[in-house]
Amino acid sequence: MGEETASRDPQPPTASPPDVILAVDVGARSFQVGLVTPKGVLIDRRTAAIEPDVGPESQYTALAGAITELMGEASVRHQVRVLGLGATCGGRVSRGLELVTPINVSSWRDFPLRHRLEELTELTVYGDLDAKGLALAEGWLGAAQGHPNFLALTVSAGVSAAIVLDGDLVDGETGHAGQIAHFVVEPGGRRCHCGTQGCLDAEASGAAIEEITGRPATEPSFQIMQRTGTLIGRAAASMCNVFDLSLVVVGGSVALGFGSTFFHAAQVALDDHARTPYSRGARITPSRLGEQGPLVGAGAVGWRGVRRAARQAR
Repeated sequence: MGEETASRDPQPPTASPPDVILAVDVGARSFQVGLVTPKGVLIDRRTAAIEPDVGPESQYTALAGAITELMGEASVRHQVRVLGLGATCGGRVSRGLELVTPINVSSWRDFPLRHRLEELTELTVYGDLDAKGLALAEGWLGAAQGHPNFLALTVSAGVSAAIVLDGDLVDGETGHAGQIAHFVVEPGGRRCHCGTQGCLDAEASGAAIEEITGRPATEPSFQIMQRTGTLIGRAAASMCNVFDLSLVVVGGSVALGFGSTFFHAAQVALDDHARTPYSRGARITPSRLGEQGPLVGAGAVGWRGVRRAARQAR
């Protein structure tokens, strides 16, 4: 009787596994994949090299392999539930990363990234520009915590930017609000892929630096680091003047790799050109999240999408 009674005792309910976002970033030299918690903690990650001179499907296969491996680890090793996928990418992209043409993945031209990720993972995919992911991440956990108005900049293979005003990330008509890649910083300068000359992207991006110097952006001269910082600071000053901003947060492999030489030159240029009463004293600072920034940013894009979807479903 005792054994029978015991067998009928109600069992405690099994706790639901913690939720995470699968974060995907198309970076300067690699695809990155991670698991990001609701508190922005990156609990695991994988990388896959972006190989030069291979076709679009070979590039996607490398990314898909990293995603599949990490999704397996999510349930088995980490015992978490993946709620959705957040993705970030630079270059020419359409809203939600429906079609992407990254500078650093030469074989992807209008590649249907969102559809392919949804097909692979069977998750809802929330995608955005890399700088917008950086803005969300730095406002959440990084150098812009407590700042309702700031500019976020990525200086990597390309240059990208995003604006936060009154605590809200600004989207714009097509999701490109805040882009400064095509500010003309050198009139009559280098021809840009947009068709004009002297754009920031044509003068200060990693791809431009490689064309100017004949060497990868990982091997810069002092003059190149200084010049790149000056051009970025000049463009940032215009944004501070237009949007009444006092903080510029900069990430990306080029800016962070160039380090203090870049940031000193950028601050000097910002001081020289942001001279209105409201923009004077604006400062430029490195991303506090460092090399984790891109994946935390992609995770932030995913969490924002999941929470918006939940509110709309109520």
